[in-house]
Amino acid sequence: MRLNDKFTIIIIGDIILAICAVYAGYGMRFVTDAAEGISHVRLIQLPFFVTGVLFSSFLVELYDGTKVITVWDRIVRINIGLVLSFVLLSALYYLVHAFSIGRGSFFISLGFFGFGQFTWHTLYEMVINSAGLGRKVLVLGTGKLAEQIGGIITATNHNHVLRGYIDCARESVVVPQQSIVGNGNTLFDVIQKEKPQKIVVSLTERRGVLPVRDILACKMSGIEVVDAPSFYEELTGKLLLEDLRPSWLIFNEGFRITPVVRLYKRCFDVGIAMLALFIILPLMPIVALMIKLDSKGPVFFKQERLGEREQPFTLIKFRTMREDAESETGPVWAQKNDLRITRIGRILRKTRLDEFPQLINVLKGDMSFIGPRPERREFIDKLKEVIPFYSERHFIKPGITGWAQIKYPYGASVQDAIEKLKFDLYYIKNLSPLLDLMIVTETIKVVLFGRGGR
Repeated sequence: MRLNDKFTIIIIGDIILAICAVYAGYGMRFVTDAAEGISHVRLIQLPFFVTGVLFSSFLVELYDGTKVITVWDRIVRINIGLVLSFVLLSALYYLVHAFSIGRGSFFISLGFFGFGQFTWHTLYEMVINSAGLGRKVLVLGTGKLAEQIGGIITATNHNHVLRGYIDCARESVVVPQQSIVGNGNTLFDVIQKEKPQKIVVSLTERRGVLPVRDILACKMSGIEVVDAPSFYEELTGKLLLEDLRPSWLIFNEGFRITPVVRLYKRCFDVGIAMLALFIILPLMPIVALMIKLDSKGPVFFKQERLGEREQPFTLIKFRTMREDAESETGPVWAQKNDLRITRIGRILRKTRLDEFPQLINVLKGDMSFIGPRPERREFIDKLKEVIPFYSERHFIKPGITGWAQIKYPYGASVQDAIEKLKFDLYYIKNLSPLLDLMIVTETIKVVLFGRGGR
């Protein structure tokens, strides 16, 4: 099951629970006449209660499909989420009484939602992770790529069970011998014995090796057949750059940035940028004063970056480094505990407040709110030489935040750039409003808890 699919199912369940919780709160509050109590529910109350409890659940990471959450951990997170929901919704109800739920009904609704959420999440995890319900997978191949895919199956918790590897002629054997369950010449016999639901083709070289007839027979028999890059994407939320071929990019679903998608992105960018500027505008003079008092130099840092289709633009940020930071070294990546960063700059980077002036770039159309981070020409020229498909990240506008930013820490090397590119390409391939919503909520957590900054 893809991360997005799992996310969607959990969210839909919680939305239904939240709506039921409001009706249950009113019904249980008026015990003597539940029907009369339920009749007090106003439709305008529902979206705000649902948004409040879901937003709090995002903040406590109940929707992070990449983490294994124990039962006790889930209890703690749900209770913290309920407290956050109470604070947020109480403030909202105080400001706008029309949205409010009666005090007694409000407490009952929160309690009902918390109990229902714990039950729903626990049962869902039990069902999809049940060994009996796990999808049995055979990996076709025994080389390094097959070993990598097998390792991901055993290391992640995504309802897949590795049944073994199938050896093919002319491919080196890297996987353990005892895990090889057959060879390409007897593929159909192995399928009859192991009865997998999925075959992952993980051959380093397919020409003259791939048992096409047997694989086609397996597919016609109802067995799902996928290649290694698609399976890797499904389980990790990034692309398998090491085995990515131009043909896969061309014929695979996704990577279609249509005029409709561009219109959606622009409307989304303008709306989010204006809302964010309205919220943080009172903070900006304070931040500017702190920067001026802390070190010499301008408040804003301006630098040329490359945007969509590698067109240059001037990026605006709050200055976080000394004014002469690169006078001796030239362009270099920021490192952990970088001595060039000022005292206030360290705080701004940790909280990501230094990024907020880029909202101006978003309104100007140089950037999007969500997308790959814009890099300097010096770095891009170097990375294009050593990283395949690096130019493809520039087919959309760069962003203030993005899938790579929330999934991977601050990059400071070529290897970091490779890992972040895997996430950037995943985002470009799967660009959608739902994925953007996930990134926005995760970004809010990054800002609130100061993760990943340098």
